[in-house]
Amino acid sequence: MSTLTEVASGYQAGRTLPLGVELIRQLKRRRTLVMGAILAVLPFVLLIAFAIGGDPGGRNNQITLMDTATASGANFAAVNLFVSAGFLLVIPVALFCGDTVASEAGWSSLRYLLAAPVPRARLLWSKLVVALGMSLAAMVLLPLVALAAGTAAYGWGPLEIPTGGALDTGTAAQRLLVAVAYIFVSQLVTAGLAFWLSTRTDAPLGAVGGAVGLTIVGNVLDAVTALGHWRDFLPAHWQFAWADAVQPHPEWSGMIQGTALSLTYALVLFALAFRGFARKDVVS
Repeated sequence: MSTLTEVASGYQAGRTLPLGVELIRQLKRRRTLVMGAILAVLPFVLLIAFAIGGDPGGRNNQITLMDTATASGANFAAVNLFVSAGFLLVIPVALFCGDTVASEAGWSSLRYLLAAPVPRARLLWSKLVVALGMSLAAMVLLPLVALAAGTAAYGWGPLEIPTGGALDTGTAAQRLLVAVAYIFVSQLVTAGLAFWLSTRTDAPLGAVGGAVGLTIVGNVLDAVTALGHWRDFLPAHWQFAWADAVQPHPEWSGMIQGTALSLTYALVLFALAFRGFARKDVVS
């Protein structure tokens, strides 16, 4: 009895399932390596596409960000963010956040973790922090690789603005950092959806697919102009507001509205996940 008492008195819930242990577990998984490889390869795919198809140029006397892709490494990094923010970057967020709890349930290891004993709130907190950290790393990886590859191919120079003007390299780096941070915040809604669904199902594919599917539905609804001002309540409506940051005179109002909306939705979804999992009967 004395031994059991000593163990119980020394027990600290905050030390169960350390973040470092959970991070190492997730980094060793094959899906993490595959996702990282896909994001790292994308800039080189675009380089090959530009090499085969020639330099992009303005069409119908209209110059877009895509048309400036080969102007410098900074432009190439911005273009990579532009083509991936709407869908590609949704996938790692949904994958890392939706495969957290559901995968443990699918492996029938969830109840053993809770019997360790790891408090349910601590379990969710550790997995959520690691999942969000890996999602942020994925969003940083893409522009970093694109900046390096673009600089090697097109040279180091200012970020040319399609509407005219340019940002010097220092300012361009700061603005791209702001853009990445905003994209991450805007994807918190997908993260919240995936994480909540992960606590509701034992099928990781269902949680990941459900989050991606609902995100796509949001993008489709945003394209329906008949909805008018109702689209302002859709996170998808503000997902490209980061483009206002890469202007000679940045406009922050769209990013502020998008950030407030995304954080609100995400906090509600995370709260639902914690509340529902606290009452869930875990049998797997």
